[in-house]
Amino acid sequence: MLSPDELQELEATLLPTLERHHLRLLAHGLRTLQAIAGQRAGGLPPEGAVAAWAAAQPVIAADAGFAQAFLQQMDGVGQQLAAIAAAVGREPLALDLADLIHWAAREADRRVRPPETPPDPPPG
Repeated sequence: MLSPDELQELEATLLPTLERHHLRLLAHGLRTLQAIAGQRAGGLPPEGAVAAWAAAQPVIAADAGFAQAFLQQMDGVGQQLAAIAAAVGREPLALDLADLIHWAAREADRRVRPPETPPDPPPG
């Protein structure tokens, strides 16, 4: 779970609302995977560990459809965290909120900047 200070740090970014929401989901997913693994370092927990953890959560286990959707979402979060971690040279569970904010800001900048085009040749 994100602390109130972490949530405040996330909300203080200059990211658009939709990107802050995505970042919040990604950060919650990171904290969930860290809780499942029992550590804030290392690689992602194996798929079986995520499924076992989910089955032990009464709210998740009570709804098979939700449980399946949750596992799919956690798989997607894991893939995204692995890609971010690879880009910064860290293990996925060693990422922190600052890493995620930096990644999200870089991605937002990349989307809003026009592609670089070569200058027109001089006339004549």
